[in-house]
Amino acid sequence: MNKRRGFLVIGMLLSLAACRGQAPQALGTLEWDRVTLPAPASERIVRIDVREGQQVAAGAPLMQLELTYAQSQLAALQGQAAQSTAALSELHNGPRSEDIAQARAALGAAQAQAREAQAYYARLQPLGTRQLVAASELDRARAAAQSAQADAGRADAALAELLHGSRIEQVAQGEAALASAQANVSAQAVLLGKLALVAPRAGRVDSLPYKLGDQPAQGAPLAVLLVGEAPYARVYLPQALRNRLQVGDALQVQLQGDAATQVYPGRIRMIRSEPVFTPYFALTGQDAERLSYLAEISLGKEAATLPVGAPLKVLDDGRR
Repeated sequence: MNKRRGFLVIGMLLSLAACRGQAPQALGTLEWDRVTLPAPASERIVRIDVREGQQVAAGAPLMQLELTYAQSQLAALQGQAAQSTAALSELHNGPRSEDIAQARAALGAAQAQAREAQAYYARLQPLGTRQLVAASELDRARAAAQSAQADAGRADAALAELLHGSRIEQVAQGEAALASAQANVSAQAVLLGKLALVAPRAGRVDSLPYKLGDQPAQGAPLAVLLVGEAPYARVYLPQALRNRLQVGDALQVQLQGDAATQVYPGRIRMIRSEPVFTPYFALTGQDAERLSYLAEISLGKEAATLPVGAPLKVLDDGRR
C-alpha cells in the first residue's frame, strides 16, 4: 500500500514538473483590417451591386439607397438659398427709384396737410381768445395741427431711410443668412452622394447584413470590407513571451491543425500595454504568469489566401 502511494506521489511530481517545463504558447486567429460602411440615413435599399466574398476595387459601387426624400430636401434648401441671394441683392442695390418718388410724394402730401392744419389753428386762436369759438373746437384744431406735423415727420424719416440705403448691419445679416443657406445645400448634397455607397478601398466584401428592400437605421452597418494586401495574426501573448518581445520583432505563426505544417513569417506591429484579463490577485507572484496581452502580427502576401478567423499559434523564436 505504501509502495503504491509512493508511486502515485512520484507520478504527480513528474506531471507537475512537466507542466512547469512546458513552453508558453501564444494562440490567436487570422484577421484582416476591416472597413465598415454605416448607413448615412434611414433609407430603403433599392439596389445591391456586390455579393459577399467578391473582390472590389476602390470606388466600385456597392449599394444604392433611395434618393427621393434626400432630393426633395436638397431642392427645398436650394430654394431657400436662392431666396437669401435675392434678399442680399436687394440690400446691396438699395431702394427702387419708384419707391423714393412715392416717399417724396407722401412727404409732400403730409407737409401740405400739416400747413393746412396749422393755418386753421392759427385762424382759430384769435377767435378763441375773444371766446367766439368753443374751447373744445380750439383744442381739436391744435391736436389736428400737431398730428399733421407728426405725420409729416414720419414721412420725412421714411424718405431719409430710403435715400440712405441699407445699413451695414443689415447687409452683414443678409450675407450670414446666405452663407448658412449655401452650407445647408452643400451638406445635403454630400448626404445625397453618400446614399450611393462605394468602396473606399480595394478589398473583399466580408458581410452584407441587409437585403434588398430593407430600411436600416441611420448608422447601421451596410457593408463590411476586408482590406489590405495581407492579413495579420491577432494573438494573446502570455506574460513569459510578453517580457521578451517588442514591436518590430520577427515571429513565425502556424495554423492549428495544418497537416502541411506550413510556417508563415510575420512581424509584431502592436502589443497592448494592459493585459486583457487582470484579476486583483494576478499582478504579482506566480499568478502574473497567467496574464495575457493582445498583440497583432503582420503577415506576408503568402498568407492572403488563408481563411479569415482560422486558429493559429505563434512559434516561439521560430521553433514549433
